[in-house]
Amino acid sequence: MSLLDLFRMGGVFMWPLLIFSIATVSITIERIIFLAYHDLKMEDMGEQLSTFIRAGNIRKAKSYLEGLTSRKIGVPILASLVKRSYISEHDLEKIVETESLTCINSLENGFNFLTALGSLAPLTGFLGTVSGMIGAFRSIAEAPEVNAQIVANGIYEALITTAFGLIIALIAMVAHSLLSHVVDKFTTAVERVCSDLIMEITSRNREIHSQHHKDDHEAPLPMLTTGEKRPSVYSLGDYT
Repeated sequence: MSLLDLFRMGGVFMWPLLIFSIATVSITIERIIFLAYHDLKMEDMGEQLSTFIRAGNIRKAKSYLEGLTSRKIGVPILASLVKRSYISEHDLEKIVETESLTCINSLENGFNFLTALGSLAPLTGFLGTVSGMIGAFRSIAEAPEVNAQIVANGIYEALITTAFGLIIALIAMVAHSLLSHVVDKFTTAVERVCSDLIMEITSRNREIHSQHHKDDHEAPLPMLTTGEKRPSVYSLGDYT
């Protein structure tokens, strides 16, 4: 018996199941291509940026990110971090969180549909089975003589929709789990790399601030002009 024969025997509920199967396969293939095309590695960019930041060369860090290809999907996250390296640690974390959420949402596009299809397909299959069982028992009630063949044929046809619904749900849930695992690994890498870079940036900012503060205190007293009175010991604070 061919697949087409099974489809015809399944009844009207096989049509929505056909639509669900096409949608499941299409979304799965599209997400696989999308994730395979984009480079989700973050560690190599993080190490390079960390080197630039420790050297105090933010301009080179920006140029490095601008020179990367669009396939590096984590570039916008790190670029938002580097371009605003002068702000506080708390604000940096907020910016990274917002940019990361946008990036992760683009990776998870279609995942909700896979979850919905994984739930709708078996329910539609069960509904087709119930509808088929109703028809089978009606045939039994209307038959002048009841035999095992009538009962078996009715149940056989009714269970086809359940089988197809479960197969579609299985494909959808397996695809969702595998794709989610890839995105979760990327999310973990983003958190780790961005956390390290924020620590590097804030540490560097503290060093610069401390150096400026030290230079201000070590600045020499201004030279006196003719007619000026040299300040007393009690007024030296005006020059520090």
